[in-house]
Amino acid sequence: MPHTLATAPVLILNGPNLNLLGRRQPEIYGTDTLADVEAMCAKAAAAHGGTVDLRQSNHEGELVDWIHEAREHHAGIVINPAAYSHTSVAILDALNTCDGMPVVEVHISNIHQRESFRHHSYVSQRADGVIAGCGVQGYVFGVERVAALLGRG
Repeated sequence: MPHTLATAPVLILNGPNLNLLGRRQPEIYGTDTLADVEAMCAKAAAAHGGTVDLRQSNHEGELVDWIHEAREHHAGIVINPAAYSHTSVAILDALNTCDGMPVVEVHISNIHQRESFRHHSYVSQRADGVIAGCGVQGYVFGVERVAALLGRG
């Protein structure tokens, strides 16, 4: 049975190098940290009666394992796969196992204004929505979209 925001958190997954958010290339990614992102998303989820579970890994397999776990324990997924967006069929395949679960892809920068290799995302093939170029506010938009897709937004 699918979860709702009232019964399970939104999983917010972050890929490689996002542990350095706020310190790495602030001219591109801003100065907010993942802790700031988590606080913003928690506030957005709470407005819909929900919570969030924010995680980050530099390891593709760990992200895949967390996606598998989400099938049983989370209401939806907001994912910033970072560089894995452009390379990971494994993450796409894992997301494809999440039948009926809302998935929203987030990119802090506008990947379409950057290097050409960043213009393609495997994750976008499964995502119910893609948010790019809105800074860390895009994560909040992602939580809002998951809530809307679950019928609570």
